[in-house]
Amino acid sequence: MSITLSTALASLITNKRRVFALKSLGVATVGEALTYFPFRVTDPVRLQTLREAQIGQQMAFVANVRDVRVVPGRMLRVIATVDDADFARAHNMPGGTAHLTFFGGRKNYIDWVSMRLKSSPILVVSGTPSGYMGQLQFTHPDFLTVAPPEFATATQQVGTKLKYDADSVDEAVLRVTRPRPVYHASSRISSEHIHETILNLLWMMGARTSTSQVAQNAVVPPSTSSIAVQPGEEAVIGTLAQAIPDILPEPVRETKHLMHRAEAFLAIHDPDSRDRFNEAIATLRYEEAFISQVSLLKARSHAHKSAAHPCPLGDATANTAVNNTESGSGTHNLRDQFISALPFALTDGQRQVIDDIAADLSRDWPMQRLLQGEVGSGKTVVALAVMLQAVGAGYQAVLVAPTQVLAEQHAETIGNMVANLTPEVPVTLLTGGMKLAARRKALAAAASGEPGIIVATHAAFSKTFQAPHLALVVIDEQHRFGVEQRESLNAKTDDGTTPHLLVMTATPIPRTAAMTWFGDLDISWLTELPGGRKPIRTVVVNEADAPTMVRMFQHIRARVDAGERAYIVCPRIDEDDDADASAGKRKRSEAESIGIDNPYETYDDNGEAEARPPLHSVEEIAGRLQKLPQFAGIQFATLTGRDKDDVKTQVMADFAAGKTPILVSTTVIEVGVDVKQASCIVIFDADRYGLSQLHQLRGRVGRGGTNSWAFLISRAEPGSIAEQRLEVIHNSLDGAEIAQADLEFRGAGDVLGDAQSGGKSSLKLLRVVKDADMIADARARAEQVLTADPELTNEVQLAGAVLDFTRGNETFLTSN
Repeated sequence: MSITLSTALASLITNKRRVFALKSLGVATVGEALTYFPFRVTDPVRLQTLREAQIGQQMAFVANVRDVRVVPGRMLRVIATVDDADFARAHNMPGGTAHLTFFGGRKNYIDWVSMRLKSSPILVVSGTPSGYMGQLQFTHPDFLTVAPPEFATATQQVGTKLKYDADSVDEAVLRVTRPRPVYHASSRISSEHIHETILNLLWMMGARTSTSQVAQNAVVPPSTSSIAVQPGEEAVIGTLAQAIPDILPEPVRETKHLMHRAEAFLAIHDPDSRDRFNEAIATLRYEEAFISQVSLLKARSHAHKSAAHPCPLGDATANTAVNNTESGSGTHNLRDQFISALPFALTDGQRQVIDDIAADLSRDWPMQRLLQGEVGSGKTVVALAVMLQAVGAGYQAVLVAPTQVLAEQHAETIGNMVANLTPEVPVTLLTGGMKLAARRKALAAAASGEPGIIVATHAAFSKTFQAPHLALVVIDEQHRFGVEQRESLNAKTDDGTTPHLLVMTATPIPRTAAMTWFGDLDISWLTELPGGRKPIRTVVVNEADAPTMVRMFQHIRARVDAGERAYIVCPRIDEDDDADASAGKRKRSEAESIGIDNPYETYDDNGEAEARPPLHSVEEIAGRLQKLPQFAGIQFATLTGRDKDDVKTQVMADFAAGKTPILVSTTVIEVGVDVKQASCIVIFDADRYGLSQLHQLRGRVGRGGTNSWAFLISRAEPGSIAEQRLEVIHNSLDGAEIAQADLEFRGAGDVLGDAQSGGKSSLKLLRVVKDADMIADARARAEQVLTADPELTNEVQLAGAVLDFTRGNETFLTSN
């Protein structure tokens, strides 16, 4: 069977329980296994004599086997008695004895271990010593069998049952004492078993011990000790290179002195030194940088070659937002009418962005621009102004919102703001939750091609949606939409043109991150807040501090009595929505079942998430708060992602009207919910959120010009990194500064920085802050490669990787 990176693990691994355990970690193919990188490597194991053994401290030694016996019982045991007399004598030390003990419920496992122990009089053992009945004992140690001297130079016959793991003691010692990778694990599978599986896969793809000359279709050795890869085994790398071809162009790899891809995977999953491991990580990190930059450059080049509808302003002599606002002429086109009629003055930043976009829209190739703005910085006004420029030129514009609630709010707000414009501007709402008749009417309005604004949710990406005169697409909260969804709107026109594209996000993005993820877009920043918005006061509250919690609830009651509203945010929906969370542990792959985008966890030495208090739920907190005397007579409402769209709409309407002035919800309110009377937000388990997400949630209050407060409820230990992170959000309202700190905190203490935090993103090693110089270098070299070979005709593997990157990055902007 030919094994490739796309081969399913289920077709290679007979242990189905392990297959399911790996799948729960997002590992289902050979490629996903090889790119499930360890988060650290252990220190090399010290080689010692048994007399130097210290209980609980890992060691390695060379042993002579004296006796092997199987002890019957409900749990079978193999006990080997060994000594290190010869090894100790060579080190001028007295010899010692120890027991190697193995437990097993299956006789075939016991027989296999027993056979291996009896196969050679010499073993090299690695394990952690303990004491049992006055005797030194190693329980389930790793060991390699060493060929006896008389067999050391003899070639073993293919098919013989006794195959030695190493030809010499020196070879075995080198392999046993080398560093070992440690992986993020779960309650279903340990780091050791993950490592064993990956080494098995490498063995099946060509890696062999020097003595293992078995045929390709032989049974996979059932332990890591029989498949460990030999250092300097050139034949292995040659074989693996066929199954794991290199992606980087050869001139780039040679100039940068990088490893071959196959060699890098070997050095990561079976390192013979820390230096070798780090060199391999650097190789694959640069590979990710190069692929991402080639992908973005190709996307940008493709956009510039496409045709788009130019949308010039009606009067070329008055084509700036600054001139029109100041002169008061404002009657030349819809955009200028709108700006002149606003009851407030645009900020300098808003005027500059509108002018930049006006220039983009006047060209006959598609604009591709990212608008980054703080929560409340006025992105919606900018979006409406540029949409009116497209409508004024006789075309359609689509605003895509991430949720139905936000789409409905946008449609109502835009409808009111354009109501008095001449000519009339139709505003059409299209969502997946609409009744059939209303949906058909909206689809027909879009399909008519009449100039106007369409406000839509994911329904705009459906096959039934057609807008033949579509000239502009505005996507709100870009990180909520996949690349393929974004690009599918290009196919909605009837004349083969590509719509102009404006993507907006309030998720704070450091500039280095923006250049990494949005290298195919021009980037604008809105940094000023419109007049009238007051800074939000942020308070970190220890949940165990009962007096402070009481004062906080009293304060919220006072604000509610003054006619204001309060959000209470919890990460979980109910007590049973995450079984592992209720047990105090949670696996990384289950992040989607709670409202925290990318939760902060602490891990033990085996890569397993350490026990933490259960996350609070909407059901639990709503029940508790309604019983408090501070909230007597107050009606509560709850809102979660499980609620149907019509329920969400009604809940938000009642909240805005004051019928239910306190809303207990999950993070569904994170994006775009705009209730101007909301002045307080309480976020439970704040120490488990990323800083960028906390900043987003905090922006839900203070939108009506009133004083506002954000209370971050924490169970972080004093002096912990979690407490330090909350201090950042406590002391800053600058989204870019917070995002930068968020990225830096995520890299703290982790050998691989942001490794394994990329979700569906194919970037697992690249760190957008720390690797900014690497990204710039990769971009320069990618430009050279594309200049010489625009279609990558001579770089087939790179072309395939670019295609995979474009398709695989469903989350074009991560919230890391």
